Amino acid sequence: MKKILSILVALPLLAGALSAQSIKVQTRDLVTSDEMFNIVFTVEGDKPSSFEWNPGENFQLIWGPQQGSSTSRSVSIVNGKVQSSSVTSHTYTYTLQPTAAGQFRLPEAEAVIGGNTVRSRSVTVTVVSGGDADAGAQRAAPQQGAQESAAGEQPASDISLVLQLSKTKVVVGESLSASLVLRQRADIAGFEDVKFPVFHGFWSQETYAPNNIEWHRENIGGKIYNVATLRSYKLVPQRTGDITVEPAELVCVVNVRTARRRTGNPFDDFFGDDYTRVRRKVSTRPVTIHVSPLPGGAPASFCGGVGKFSISASLSKDSLSTHDAAALVVKVRGEGNLSLTETPKVNFPPDFETYDVKVTEGKGEKSFEYPFIPRSKGDFTLGPVEYSYYDIEAGRYVTVRSQELPLKVSRGAVAPGAAPQGESALVISDHRKDVRDIGSDIRFISTDAQHFRPKGAFFVSSPAFRWLCVLLPLLALLIWALWRRSERRRSDVAGSRNRAATKQARKRLSRAEGFLKQEISSAFYEELYKALLGFVSDKLLLDASEMSKENIAAKLGESGVAQEAVGELLDLLDACEFARYAPSEGGDAMKRHYEAALSVIAKIDQSMKKKRSGSVAALLLPLLLLGGFHAQAASPADSLWRAGVEAYGAGQWEDARSAWLEIEAQGVESPDLYTNLGDACYKLGDLAGAVLWYERTLKLKPSDRTARYNLEFVRHSLQDKIDEVPEFFLKEGLRRIGYWMPSDAWAGLFLGLLVLFLAALLLFALSARPGWRKTGFFSAIVLLLLALGCLAASLSQKHHYFRADRAVVTAPVVSVSSSPGGSASKDLFVLHEGTCVTLLEEIGGWCNIELTDGRQGWMAATNLEKI
Repeated sequence: MKKILSILVALPLLAGALSAQSIKVQTRDLVTSDEMFNIVFTVEGDKPSSFEWNPGENFQLIWGPQQGSSTSRSVSIVNGKVQSSSVTSHTYTYTLQPTAAGQFRLPEAEAVIGGNTVRSRSVTVTVVSGGDADAGAQRAAPQQGAQESAAGEQPASDISLVLQLSKTKVVVGESLSASLVLRQRADIAGFEDVKFPVFHGFWSQETYAPNNIEWHRENIGGKIYNVATLRSYKLVPQRTGDITVEPAELVCVVNVRTARRRTGNPFDDFFGDDYTRVRRKVSTRPVTIHVSPLPGGAPASFCGGVGKFSISASLSKDSLSTHDAAALVVKVRGEGNLSLTETPKVNFPPDFETYDVKVTEGKGEKSFEYPFIPRSKGDFTLGPVEYSYYDIEAGRYVTVRSQELPLKVSRGAVAPGAAPQGESALVISDHRKDVRDIGSDIRFISTDAQHFRPKGAFFVSSPAFRWLCVLLPLLALLIWALWRRSERRRSDVAGSRNRAATKQARKRLSRAEGFLKQEISSAFYEELYKALLGFVSDKLLLDASEMSKENIAAKLGESGVAQEAVGELLDLLDACEFARYAPSEGGDAMKRHYEAALSVIAKIDQSMKKKRSGSVAALLLPLLLLGGFHAQAASPADSLWRAGVEAYGAGQWEDARSAWLEIEAQGVESPDLYTNLGDACYKLGDLAGAVLWYERTLKLKPSDRTARYNLEFVRHSLQDKIDEVPEFFLKEGLRRIGYWMPSDAWAGLFLGLLVLFLAALLLFALSARPGWRKTGFFSAIVLLLLALGCLAASLSQKHHYFRADRAVVTAPVVSVSSSPGGSASKDLFVLHEGTCVTLLEEIGGWCNIELTDGRQGWMAATNLEKI
């Protein structure tokens, strides 16, 4: 263990020793051919046992190597412990002078350290020919006794102030860099009256402003200058055209050498020349930058960016409750005029409260934070956020998009002041299962057995209703005809004779029966014969001259009497004639003939009555068939109805709704079915579904008081409160009267009033008294108007049922636009689930809707369900 610890302790020391085994090189990279310069090799750590270096044939070794060493110490505190370390540096300095102009590589140095051979890197030095390399460095400016003068000569080319631009042709918004550079080959002692450039027409930002000027050498036109950057700027043009940057100015204090006056003193040469300080004003040349406008056709998401950028987006949280705060963070990265880009437009879902965007900027990045608070529950998608910029290299607009961000918002506590207005405030929260206060809950479901009917089946449009509308007037007409016929019959002797034929025949047969009991043969057959002939004569209205057997048989055949009955009649007549003049056959024959007479009279009378009543039976047959119009067999929907009622009573709202939806899917309906579906949806928190089913109930049965009460109660829980434009009072009154009863009831009342109207009409047509006729006339007019009003109410409800011009918003929240689809539309207002709208027209999946207060707009049809 001790060995392991010692190794671990030695590892940092070993790593430090290994890192020190290198040779650092320091020298100038630009010199003149007549200039002497130094090259310094530095070795940190152990001193090399040997060190060798040869400058090569292009450089002359003037002096060296000069060896030196120095030790640097450092102290650090780690976890309360003070640690110190020291590093020893060994230097080898050589003084060189070039032998020719050109670019040369200095050879590598080689050293042996701890038995290992280490080499330095190779260095390239550029040598230019002739001239003073650095007047300020080669001559020491005297700090004391210096003369200040405005005289003296200094070549103008030795000092210059230049404004360097990265480009001179740009477009609006394209960034460029500018540097104010001072070049000098003089002995500068200081600066005065600095006037930095002013960039009119540009947005500018200083990117480099040193406190101490740092000089470096540059080869300019074959001469070596000391160059320093005084300021650096980032510029972004804000307008088009040729923009000129005004000159920058600077006064340089320069030490100028002047020859000492010769006095013949032998010490003149010893003290050398004098130096005079001269002020030199230098300025930049005016620079013109050509700024072109951006091309047309910029996308709507263009935010002024020019360069090359990328975009990303993230959410502070992807799941939250209503009324909780969150933020969408959009980051734009890239190169260009990032500081001047505008805030990207983010389309938040409707009913999201947004606040001021917080903007932060870093190196190469700009961040936009969009705080928001959702007010409605649901699953939403934020983005993608679009950001368009002008790509300089591609010469076109480029649009980048962030990824889509899903956001789940669950129902939270109701915001302050957002409690629904009703009979009492009902606070909704996620943990609430059921809140029931007296007078503050929907009414209970209907549990009675239902009479389901096919969807859209109205009695007013049924065949039975049409038949009744036709047959009732025909029946009245028949009654009128029968009444008139009865009057004619009362004044018709022949008709009375026909109707009394059977009665008279039965009287004679009664007398013949008396003779039969007395067994008086001649008298019996005489009465029997008279009864048969009298019956035929009265029925056929025949005179005595027409009472031949052939004529009787023909007339009876025309009256629809069967040939068998005609034959029996003729046989009886022959038997009576024979018995009147022949000896009696006895009581049995008389009795047999009597019974045959009764039978044949009944047959003839029945046959003739059947023919007369055939037309009446044909008229009455449809009325008899109408009795079974509403008869229905037991439906399988009854079991589903009972299952739904039981599930609702047990608090299983979803099971109840599923059972009742199966009934609705079978193509049948009833007002109680729709009301129960609305109750189940409300218990499940589906406010839009509850409003939809209650509205369908009132469409089917406007007088349903339970559905109307529940609908008003649910509306208090909706987020949208829309003031209705009041209707004309007369129209509102007629609508209320029309909705007093369902359509079928109005149709039934119409038929009842139609019967009374026909009765009053018959009273007017058939009564002989003037008072009764007047009463019948005016009663008929009143009853006709009432009947037509009932028919109009029934047909109006039917028309309202089939008119699909109203819908319910089913989406949690949706925006209503000024036009159907497209990014050019403008959001007008926001609607929430459960709000009823009127449909004006539908185009390509978009609906033009109207609110009860008259406002109109367009919204996607997928967010609506027709009532």
